[in-house]
Amino acid sequence: MKNSPKIWSMVSALTFSLAGCAAGGAPEGTAHLSATQCRDLTALKNNAPSTPERNRSELAALKMAGYDPSRFDNPHYPDDLHAAQRQVDSWYQVDCH
Repeated sequence: MKNSPKIWSMVSALTFSLAGCAAGGAPEGTAHLSATQCRDLTALKNNAPSTPERNRSELAALKMAGYDPSRFDNPHYPDDLHAAQRQVDSWYQVDCH
């Protein structure tokens, strides 16, 4: 089992990749972000004061985009966070404008 860590690393990467495909695979024209998330993300983008509600809204969007903040030993951090942020930004451009 000397390859076990390597295998789990590959499985983890594949799982993340598939999660990203699933998150981006909604039918065209289907909104990914709610009206509340659009409002909260707009406020954050405009440097409005941060609130717990806005932070939860942003975190929910990042989770939908495949980011898992509960992984304290994530070898892909911060790349996975940046990928989720890019996905949320893409959804924001479509859903919130």
